[in-house]
Amino acid sequence: MVAISPIQSKFSRQMVKKHNLSFDVLSDQGNDYAKELGLVFELPDDLKNVYKQFDLNLPRYNGDESWTLPMPARYVVDTQGVIRWADVHPDYTTRSEPEETLKALKQL
Repeated sequence: MVAISPIQSKFSRQMVKKHNLSFDVLSDQGNDYAKELGLVFELPDDLKNVYKQFDLNLPRYNGDESWTLPMPARYVVDTQGVIRWADVHPDYTTRSEPEETLKALKQL
């Protein structure tokens, strides 16, 4: 298992340590890989203001001024590099249950 995030590596390392994660968290600086996959969206101004009110400074964490995030996405990829299951949500508040991903893994 691997996670990919636009958060700069220094913040990813802090997150891994804080939450005692047992998998790699890779940094997709500038959301470049997510852009290739068509998964990036720019936060609208009203949502930027909400983030700012809660001191969630995306430019600081992501290292750029784009105010973009990747859509939540999960993929199950076989040993040949073929995507066998995908779950992508344009609404960042919607995410599949972990059991769904585990079921897809067990089917490999």
